[in-house]
Amino acid sequence: MLIALLTAVGVGAATVIGALLGFTFKNITHKFSDISLAFAAGVMLAASVLGLILPSVEYGMQYGTAISLLITVAGVFCGAVCLNLIDKLTPHLHKLVGPESEAHPGGADLNKVLLFVAAIAIHNLPEGIAAGVGFGSDNTAEALLIAGGIALQNIPEGMVIIAPMLAAGVSPKKTFVCALATGLIEVIGTLLGYLAVNIAAAVLPFALAFAGGTMLYVISDEMIPETHAHGSQRGATYALLVGFCIMLVSDILLG
Repeated sequence: MLIALLTAVGVGAATVIGALLGFTFKNITHKFSDISLAFAAGVMLAASVLGLILPSVEYGMQYGTAISLLITVAGVFCGAVCLNLIDKLTPHLHKLVGPESEAHPGGADLNKVLLFVAAIAIHNLPEGIAAGVGFGSDNTAEALLIAGGIALQNIPEGMVIIAPMLAAGVSPKKTFVCALATGLIEVIGTLLGYLAVNIAAAVLPFALAFAGGTMLYVISDEMIPETHAHGSQRGATYALLVGFCIMLVSDILLG
């Protein structure tokens, strides 16, 4: 529990660290942010497959191969559909970074600060849950890899959201508080995921797959389109591959 708690704080703090870097380097180029975000996407892609989805199949083998695969596939799709529904039902900025943000219907009457916080919170909560579920599997090394991948993604995300918020008229103090709040949400998500699978260990295979599905949805729906939107798609693609391979090697060496 202590390791999970410390990791939860670390994952949440990564967003704040990124935000502080964003204040320091306000004029971050699209190319830099795209490549950084793509690298993080590769790390998260490997973490979701190696640390969540494949372990889901392994833990479900106690029910037989066919049932195990069915549980995992169902969990992946349920995670993706759940995040998709949240996206549709909640005022949300589809593009989390960059000046060209697309607001869903229903968000026009909300304060700009709350809209930004809502967008980032939707993005961060399932990631936190994924990290917590990883610890519920009792494979600490695997769980730390998942959490590390999410933390790496949080740093560039924290960096690139600062400039748009300041440009929207949000004061530096409120901007930092918003970044702090989004980090706290990820801490809460991590603890929720950890407690959920420990209370009901029988749901661990499904929970792992569900968490993997949410991460795959975030990577495909948010991160990859963002990294390919500003002409840096070639560099972003290679950065994703580098991030994926680093996590793959780390998983083999630490596994």
